[in-house]
Amino acid sequence: MLPGVGEKAAQRILEHRKKRPFGRVEELVRVKGFGKKKFLKLRAHLALSGPTTLKVEKVPVPPAPGREGLATNP
Repeated sequence: MLPGVGEKAAQRILEHRKKRPFGRVEELVRVKGFGKKKFLKLRAHLALSGPTTLKVEKVPVPPAPGREGLATNP
């Protein structure tokens, strides 16, 4: 859920974390594809503990097509 981080890069983070948990957020640069430049862009979104900063937006589900105005007979 990090901005600019795709599924493959996220998987590399998870694999790295399994082998060696992060002690500091700066250690992200040890993961393939994450250099200093990318780390600096993500820094504000990174934490090792505490509640998530992820904000989930609820998207309304539109009604199924062709279902409007259907009536049932009692």
